[in-house]
Amino acid sequence: LETLSNHLEYLGLCGDDTEAEDQILESLNGILLAITEDKQRSFHLLRGSGIFPTLAKILKGNPRCAVKAAHVLSEILHVFTLEFCFMPCIEADLILTLIPLLESTDQEMLLHAGRAIGRICYDNRALQEELVRVGVIPSLVRILTDYAESEPLVHVALLALYNLADLDSAKEALSMTKVAEQLVKQLRRAESHERLEIVFEVLQALAENDALKVQLVDAGVPEVLSEILLRLQGSSQAEDTCIVKAASDLIVSLLLGGKKGHVTEHRYLHHIQTLADGNCLRMFQLGVIHQLLDLLEKHMQSRDTSVQQAALSALQNLAVPAVSKVQLLEEGIAERIEALLRSESPPVQFKLLGTLRMLADGQADAAEILGQDPQLLSRLVQWCSASDHSGICGEANRLLASILHHNRSQEVVKAIQAAQGVKHLVSMTTSEHAAMQNEALNALAIASAIDLESFKESQLVQSLHKLLRDDNTSPEVKYNSMGLLCRLLNSGNFILKFQNLLFLCQSVLRSQAGGKKP
Repeated sequence: LETLSNHLEYLGLCGDDTEAEDQILESLNGILLAITEDKQRSFHLLRGSGIFPTLAKILKGNPRCAVKAAHVLSEILHVFTLEFCFMPCIEADLILTLIPLLESTDQEMLLHAGRAIGRICYDNRALQEELVRVGVIPSLVRILTDYAESEPLVHVALLALYNLADLDSAKEALSMTKVAEQLVKQLRRAESHERLEIVFEVLQALAENDALKVQLVDAGVPEVLSEILLRLQGSSQAEDTCIVKAASDLIVSLLLGGKKGHVTEHRYLHHIQTLADGNCLRMFQLGVIHQLLDLLEKHMQSRDTSVQQAALSALQNLAVPAVSKVQLLEEGIAERIEALLRSESPPVQFKLLGTLRMLADGQADAAEILGQDPQLLSRLVQWCSASDHSGICGEANRLLASILHHNRSQEVVKAIQAAQGVKHLVSMTTSEHAAMQNEALNALAIASAIDLESFKESQLVQSLHKLLRDDNTSPEVKYNSMGLLCRLLNSGNFILKFQNLLFLCQSVLRSQAGGKKP
C-alpha cells in the first residue's frame, strides 16, 4: 500500500511513466493475492489504510491501471463487511467515479465496475436513488443490449436492475429505454432456473408501472412466458414447479389490474387460457373471474362472438379443479353466464354447454343450482332436439346427464321430468358413442334411485332391451344397463315389463361367461 501510494504521488508529479504504472499494477496484484490468501489479515491491514481514495485516484487518472483497480475494489467489497467499506467509499466519491466507467468498451472494466457499484449500493436506498439520479439506468440497459451474449456482464446488469427496480425513479428511467426488448431476449436465452428467477423478479417489479407494463406486453413477454409454461408443463421437479408458478403469476400481473387498455381482449383471453390449473386460486384472488364475466356481458349483444367463445373456454378451463368449482359458484358464475342462453350463435351455445357441464362435474351444489333453473332446463330440452347441430344436441344431452348424475335432490329429478328431459336421456342411451350411452345410463340410475316414478311413462325398458340384444353394444354399456335394471326391479310397476328382459339378461350372462370377456 505504501509503494502504491508512492508511485501514485510520483505519477502526479512527473506525468506518464510506464515503469511507475508497472509498479502500480504489481502492487494491485499483490493486494488481490493477499485478499485471496488471508482475508482476516488483509482486513486488519486495509482497515484505515486509505485504500479507497487511492483506488479512486487510479480509476480517475490512470487508464492503464484502472481495470485492475476496479477489480481490486470489487473484490474488497465482496470479501469485507459493508460497515468497513460503506463510509470510506462515500468519502472517496467512488460512486461518481465508477459511473462513467460503465460507458467503457472494455468488457473486463464493465464487469468489475458493475460489480463494485452493485456491492457499494446493496440494500442502501439512498445510494440506489443516487445511482439512478446520476444516470446508471441507461448504462445498464446498454450493457444488456451490446453484450447480450456475455453471461457475466448480463448477470451483473440484471442484478443491478433487480436491486434498483423497486424504485419509482428507476421505473421512470427504464420507461425511457428499450429494456423490455432486452428482457424478452434474456428470457428466451435463459437456460438456468437461477437466471429465469432473476429476470422474473425484475419483470414483476417493472409490471407495477403502467407505462412499463405496456412495453412489456408489446415486447411479447406474455408470449415467452406462455412458451415457458408449455415447456415445463407436467414436470414434477420442485424447481420447475416454482418457475411455472412465477411465470403464471407474472402473466396475471401483466394482464390484470391498473390500466390494461393496451392489452387487446383477444390477447388477454389467449394468455389466460394458457395458465396452469395450479394457479386458479391466484387468479381468483386477482379478480380474473370477474374480468371474464364482465367481458362476456360487455359482448353479449355483439355480432362478433369470438370474445364470448374465448371467455367461456377460459372459464371452462378454470372449472376443472374441484376447489375451483366451489369458488366459481360463490362468485355467482351460474347465474351470470346463463344470460347467454338467449344466444343464437351455435359456437357460443356449444362453449356455454361445455362450461356448465364442467362446472357440474363432481359438484352436487352446482348440479342442484342448474337442475332447478326452469329457464336453463327449457333451453336444454330445446337444444337436445337440435337436429341441425349435432354437436350442440350432444352437449345438451351430456349436460342434462351430468346434472342428474351429480345431484342428490329429488327436486332436480322432478324438475327435469317436468321439463320433459328424461325422454332425451333415454334416447341418449342408444347413442352411437359408448361414452354417451354410459353417461346416460349412469344418470338414469342415479335418478331412478331418487325418484323411480319419473320413469313410468318413458321408453326406458325398450331402450334397455335394444342395448342388451345388440351384439355391438360394449360390455361396459351392457353392464351399466343391467345395473339400471336392478334398480328398476324394485318397482312393481315395472316388473311385468321385465319378464322378457330377465331372460335376455340370462342370455347375455351366459354369452359373456363363455366368450372372450367374462
